Amino acid sequence: MTETMQIQEVATRDGFQIEPVHVETADKIALIDALSAAGFPRIEVSSFVSPKAVPALRDAAAVFAGIARRPGTVYVALVPNPKGAERALAAGVDEVNLVASVSETHNCANMGMSPAASLAGFGRIMETLRGSGISTNATVATAFGCPFEGEQPADAVMAQVERYRALGIRGVTLADTTGMANPRQVERLVARALRVVPAEDLTLHFHNTRGLGLANVLAAYQAGARRFDAALGGLGGCPFAPGATGNICTEDLASMAHEMGIATGLDLDALIRLSRDLPRLVGHDGPGQVAKAGRPRDLHPVPRAA
Repeated sequence: MTETMQIQEVATRDGFQIEPVHVETADKIALIDALSAAGFPRIEVSSFVSPKAVPALRDAAAVFAGIARRPGTVYVALVPNPKGAERALAAGVDEVNLVASVSETHNCANMGMSPAASLAGFGRIMETLRGSGISTNATVATAFGCPFEGEQPADAVMAQVERYRALGIRGVTLADTTGMANPRQVERLVARALRVVPAEDLTLHFHNTRGLGLANVLAAYQAGARRFDAALGGLGGCPFAPGATGNICTEDLASMAHEMGIATGLDLDALIRLSRDLPRLVGHDGPGQVAKAGRPRDLHPVPRAA
C-alpha cells in the first residue's frame, strides 16, 4: 500500500500577508493558477479581514474572482468574523478557515479579544454559513507553545478542539504558530487529537523558527497525521511572535516525502521553478533549501582535474 501525504499550500495567504512589498493581484492569480496546476488538493488563497488590518490581502475578492479553479482543488479563505464570512460567501470560496489561539495573551494580541470571545464569534460565523455548502476548518493557534505564556496544556488544546467539533466545524488544524514544538511533544498531542478528529480532517501547521519544522512533520506523520500546511519558499511568519520565521517550506517538504517514498501528488519540479521566481514577487530570497541546492537526485558533472 502506497504511503501518502497531503500538502496544503498557504503562501498566498499566510506568506503574503506580512510581506512589506505588495504583490500585485495579477501576480497572485498567476501564482495560484500555477499552484493549482502543480496538483495541490487545497490552497489557502487569501483572507477576508479588514483591509486596514492586513492591507496586503485587500484584493481577496478580486483574486478569488480571477483564479481558474481546478477540479479537485479546494480554495480556502481565512475568515475572522461574520462580515468576513459574508464576503467569503459572495466570493464563492470552497472552505473557510477560522483561527483562535489557545493562549489568552496571544489571542488578545493577534485577534484583539479573548479565546472565549473568538469562539463565540465562531458560532455566529457558523450561523452565517448555515446551508451554504461551504466546508469549515478551525485552527488552534499556539497549540504547541506561546512566546508570552510558554507551553500550553494539552488538556486546554484538546478542550478547544472539542469545542470546534461541537460547533459543527469539520476540519481542525493544530498550529505551531511560533515554532516552539518538538517532535516528542508533537507525537503526543497528535495521538490525542486523532482520538477526536479523523486523520482526513486533521491538519498540522508547523513553522521552522528553530529548525525543527520537518522533524515535527515526521513525528506527526508517524503518529498518524496525513495533512500538512506548507508555504512555497518557506514564506510567512507570525507578526505577534517575536523572532518567528516562516512556515515549513513546501518544496522542501515535498522533496523529503518523495525521497522517502511517500506520495504527495505534487509536481516537485514545478514547485522548485515557482519558488525560484518568488524573489521577483516579494523582493527577497526565501529560507527554503531545495530551490537553492536542487533535488537530492540532481547529479552534477565530475569536475575536471586541475
